[in-house]
Amino acid sequence: MKKIPIVLPPAKNFLALEKKYSSYEHSKIVIVQAPYEKTVSYGKGTAKAPEAIIKASQYVEFFDDEFFQEICFTLGIATLPALAYGAKSGKSALDLLQKTVGEHIDAKKFVVTLGGEHSISTAPIAAHFKRYPNMSVLHFDAHSDLRESYSGTRYSHASFMARVADETQFPMERVVQVGIRAQCKEEYEFIKKNKVKTFYATEIRRGIHTANWQQQIAKSLPTNEVYITFDVDYFDPSILPTTGTPEPDGFLWNETIQLFRELQKAGKKIIGFDVVELVPNSSQQHATYLVAKLVYRMLNFAFTKQQKSRR
Repeated sequence: MKKIPIVLPPAKNFLALEKKYSSYEHSKIVIVQAPYEKTVSYGKGTAKAPEAIIKASQYVEFFDDEFFQEICFTLGIATLPALAYGAKSGKSALDLLQKTVGEHIDAKKFVVTLGGEHSISTAPIAAHFKRYPNMSVLHFDAHSDLRESYSGTRYSHASFMARVADETQFPMERVVQVGIRAQCKEEYEFIKKNKVKTFYATEIRRGIHTANWQQQIAKSLPTNEVYITFDVDYFDPSILPTTGTPEPDGFLWNETIQLFRELQKAGKKIIGFDVVELVPNSSQQHATYLVAKLVYRMLNFAFTKQQKSRR
C-alpha cells in the first residue's frame, strides 16, 4: 500500500473510537464500506446500510459479555470512508472492491466488508482466496444465490455464489451454506452437482440434522481457515424484518451465536467476513443495532481462541 488510507473520525467510525484506537497504523481490524446497490429485486435501501450499521455501533458496549474483554482497545478498529463506485457496476464494481480488500489484507489487516447488496461478496471472497488458498466459506443466508443470472444480469445479488464458483474458481465442496429456505430448481441442482454442503432451515427445524446442528456445521467445514459471508435475511423476520428479501422460519440470536461457539471449539479460524442486505428503517432501529452488535461479536470470535471464564 503506497500511502496510509484516510480513516473516519470518532463521530463517524465504528464504535465511535478515539483516534488512538482507530488509526490505520495502529489498528489490526479495518472496516470497508461497500454501499453498492444495483440489482435488488424487492425491498430497496441496502446502500444505506454501512453508514447505518456504523451509527448504531456507537451504542454497542465496548465490553463483550461473552469474552469479558474490550478488543476494540487491544486491537484497534479503523473505519474507512465509503467506497466510491462512481459509474462502475457489475464486474468493474467488484474489481474495485476486490482490489481494495486485497490491499488491506496485504497490509496485514483483518478486513470486515459492510454491504450493500449480496452481489458485493464475490469480491472479498476472491481477495481472501488469493491469499488464503486453503480457506473454506461459511455462507449464512435464506437464499442459495446460485442462479446463473437474475433480472438480466450475471452480477445479481441472487447470483453472487455462482460467480464465486465460475469467476473466482473457488472449489464448491469447500462452501457450507446454512439457513437456506428459498431457492429455485436450478440452484437445487447446482448444489447436488457441485457437492455444496447446504443445511436447509426446514431440515434443521424438522430434526433431520443432529440436535446439535451447529456442531455438525462447524465440523463440516473442510479446512480450518474460514471466510464468512453473512446475509442478514438468514435471521427470522421477527427479530430482523428490515432486509430486502425476508423469509419466514429464520433463525434467532442465540442459536446463531452457538454456531460461532462451535466454530471456535472445532478450531476454526475466521480470516475475514462481510455482512450484507440490511435495509435500515428508522422505525425499526433494533434491527440495525442487532447487525452492529453481530459485527462486534463476530470480531470477538475471530480474535479469541477459547471462550474465557469469569472465574
